[in-house]
Amino acid sequence: MRIDSHHHFWDYSKAEYGWISDSMQVLQRSFTPNDLKREIEAKQIDAVISVQARQSLAETEFLLAHAKANPWIRGVVGWVPLADKNIASMLEKLRGETLLKGVRHVVQDESDERFLDREEFNAGIRELRTYDLAYDILIFGRQLPMTLRFVDRHPEQRFILDHIAKPIISSAKWDSEWEKGFRDLAKRPNVMCKFSALVTEVRDPAWDIALLSPYWNVALEAFGPDRLMFGSDWPVCLLRSSYADWIAAVSVYASELNESEQAKFWGGNASRAYRLDA
Repeated sequence: MRIDSHHHFWDYSKAEYGWISDSMQVLQRSFTPNDLKREIEAKQIDAVISVQARQSLAETEFLLAHAKANPWIRGVVGWVPLADKNIASMLEKLRGETLLKGVRHVVQDESDERFLDREEFNAGIRELRTYDLAYDILIFGRQLPMTLRFVDRHPEQRFILDHIAKPIISSAKWDSEWEKGFRDLAKRPNVMCKFSALVTEVRDPAWDIALLSPYWNVALEAFGPDRLMFGSDWPVCLLRSSYADWIAAVSVYASELNESEQAKFWGGNASRAYRLDA
């Protein structure tokens, strides 16, 4: 089974999706399961994981409704108020939602460079193991130092790093600060990683396979074929790439893997990370 481990849906409105600026006009419309179904069928992707794009419980319910109506949506990474003192009771209410496989907070937008050190947020993270939920880490490369401290506080929690921690991608300069923190984080065996969304981090006017190849090499070397998985970040990827072109590029990189490793990268690792068979 080939699984896209990272995509989004939304019913677009400027009020609900304020992060979609006027410079992102291609995203200023609704993106539905029917839209994605056409994309994945054309590229032989069998299933997907839907990830939150708004920080509200309504977003979680919205994604779960789509998943219940579309069997090829195998899981949801939703949002819950992890820092809320009543987080345990909120998670208890969601216990019966078997399609909820994980949660995420948009840490990349937090101005506090010690956000992940906050005690109330970490208290919420500790509740996730009771409900067997993964936590998706969404950060920029510069936020890796606090992320290392954060992960080390929860050695038994399943973490999935989104978008290889969003390095600054430029042909003019290698992001060595990102590489150091990324490799350090990969040493934690409870962290898996999505090879996704790189195109939107490119600072050059255009991207190609050669430009992104070193980032694939670092990601594969650091996490290995047992902890690296494919993701598209559709429709956000449309800012720089079609769905088909991203899969074509990743297919070139993944072709160096043997058959068993490719099966893990394209689906097996996502299935294991999100307990899709549970």
